[in-house]
Amino acid sequence: MTRPIACVLTLAIAAALGGNAAHAAQKQEASSSMSKANAYSGPFAAPSPLDLNYPQFDRIKDSDFAPAFDAGMARQLKEIEAIANNPEAPTFQNTIVAMEKSGQLLNRATSVFFNLVGTDKNPAREKLETDYAPKFSAHSDAIALNPKLFARIKALYDSRDSLGLDAVDRRLLEKRYQDFVRAGAALTDAQKARVREINTALSKLGTQFDQNVLAEVNDSAVVVDDAAALKGFSDEQIAAAAEAAKARSLPGKYVIALLNTTGQPAEAQLEDRALRQRIHEASVARGSRGNKYDNTAIISQVLKLRAERAALLGYDTYANYVLADETAANQDNVNAMLRQLAPKAVANARREGAELQAMIDADQQAKGQPSFALQPWDWSFYSEKVRAAKYSFDESQLKPYFEMRNVLENGVFYAANRLYGLTFKERTDLPKYHPDTWTYDVFDKDGKRLAIFIWDPYARASKRGGAWMNTYVAQSDLTGEKPVVANHLNIPKPSAGKPTLLTWDEVTTAFHEFGHALHGFFQAVRYPYFSMNVPRDFVEYPSQVNEMWADWPEVLAHYAKHYQTGEAMPQALLDKVIAASKFNQGFATTEYLEAAMLDQRLHQLPMDKIPAADGVMAFEAQALKADGFDYPPVPPRYRTPYFSHIMGGYAAGYYAYIWSEVLAANTSKYIREHGGLSLANGDRLRAKVLAPGGEIEPGKLFPNFAGYEARIEPLLEQRGLDSK
Repeated sequence: MTRPIACVLTLAIAAALGGNAAHAAQKQEASSSMSKANAYSGPFAAPSPLDLNYPQFDRIKDSDFAPAFDAGMARQLKEIEAIANNPEAPTFQNTIVAMEKSGQLLNRATSVFFNLVGTDKNPAREKLETDYAPKFSAHSDAIALNPKLFARIKALYDSRDSLGLDAVDRRLLEKRYQDFVRAGAALTDAQKARVREINTALSKLGTQFDQNVLAEVNDSAVVVDDAAALKGFSDEQIAAAAEAAKARSLPGKYVIALLNTTGQPAEAQLEDRALRQRIHEASVARGSRGNKYDNTAIISQVLKLRAERAALLGYDTYANYVLADETAANQDNVNAMLRQLAPKAVANARREGAELQAMIDADQQAKGQPSFALQPWDWSFYSEKVRAAKYSFDESQLKPYFEMRNVLENGVFYAANRLYGLTFKERTDLPKYHPDTWTYDVFDKDGKRLAIFIWDPYARASKRGGAWMNTYVAQSDLTGEKPVVANHLNIPKPSAGKPTLLTWDEVTTAFHEFGHALHGFFQAVRYPYFSMNVPRDFVEYPSQVNEMWADWPEVLAHYAKHYQTGEAMPQALLDKVIAASKFNQGFATTEYLEAAMLDQRLHQLPMDKIPAADGVMAFEAQALKADGFDYPPVPPRYRTPYFSHIMGGYAAGYYAYIWSEVLAANTSKYIREHGGLSLANGDRLRAKVLAPGGEIEPGKLFPNFAGYEARIEPLLEQRGLDSK
């Protein structure tokens, strides 16, 4: 998830040229822009007339965005200038609350635009993204580095003890002050100018990185000439691969599209080992092939610029700059936790690998063929064989019971009903940004409408990889708005007329992302700033808690129904699913920790140690080995050139998933020990964890819920790392 760009643009450090001449030019340009702002009458000029300000997707054209951006920035700058130049002494209302009310036009336009860029990018949107990245950075700087505005905020901050503020108002003031300082507001003019330059460059580089990642996913798709090589695929998958080839003007061939992770789903099914190797090698080469989409130079530049910015702001590393605003506090705390987990994870992965090697040896012997050493492209394929041998089932047995809409409506929604009393009703009257989406009204347990939810499950060439939640409209008492949120997955779309049958991983991903949606639904905050505004190492906590319901017996029995007969999944198979929940956790934990520790290694480098473009991949290999990940069959979940998390909002923060999982594992344990799936537990979780948003220090939320501090043991137990 990402914060709205125009909540005073999140006070992200941006860029613009300094100097009197530049300021004079900005004033002249602002005057011209204001006339445009006042004249603007496009679809973002006012809140949407649709329910809960749901976007008017049927009215919004790509040509609408630029005028809205220009008008929105001009209008917000006028609002900010009025605050900064107010002749009255600063008060909480005329400064802090006034800032909260600014930028609404820009927020309406950017929230729709950036969500569409992630879900359905096209050349026009890509060009807008490129053109406006530096403009948005400059706009953010014009606010965050406004000396008069900062002087008013600082005056309030310095006298905060005498202002009579309640806890929420005081926290907002303190957070605003800290954000301005972290953005560079307290620097000298020369330092501010350099911050602007750095962020102009970073905004451009970040946009180019993201565009390269998407282009490489599409450019690296594997083309197969003969259907015989696809043995292991279902008929539906083969048909879908044929359709994908036709879409690329490759009739008679088959295309296997890639996801953004290192591991690819096809590797679990395809019997042709050479094809599995082709897929794996295509996946790991992305972004470092020396072609026009190569990201290694961008990575080197971004790391250097981030390190320089951190130094300007008084931090020895970029990681410590980021972590100072997280619950982890500093890189030493993160390193300590990750290094505590890494040896256990790798040891488990090696034990799992030994089982796979034994399966390979037996399989090859049965075929009368020589054996071979386990490689990354063998892991998923032989894991399924071991799973079948140990638990007497494989994914192919499960998938008929996991039809997508049934999983969503009778699984994900059902758990939310049992825990929170929510009900859902599909809407067919609201416009869609893409036909492969569904929209639902969400009703609270008192029957009142709580939110609108958009479900966008399918992969497509125009959609970025991974799974995520985003917000179109955020709850706030100040604005009176209620949530409109969306979940996005990347499930391969079946051929026409065929059902969408999910893997177990896709099922748990659906529950995970809906945990983010619940966090959005349940916000009950006073100010827009606090809506979903929690640290990165907390934001994954609610989503990971929600995963527990995927294999909760009552929930699983309610949605695990055969898509043809409607028959419930046999109890014996249900039991096996639950028994296998810790299967392959050594692999899963290791590939994640490799990526998380690589992220820290990159962002803990001093500027003079950051590798040049031609040294990025060598540094990655050395860093993994230094941290004990010298087990080639398990590569990192993301390699650096397609590690979109750390080029975006999770820079120095990919550890957040495991940090949040400590909280989630403790919460799951508490819930199991206090009655399980019940409205009482849901009410408590909602009130103590989900509703406060950023109004309460996140580190206090779990203790408020459970009555004690979180411990690491439940995580070790959950991941199967506790016994060996």
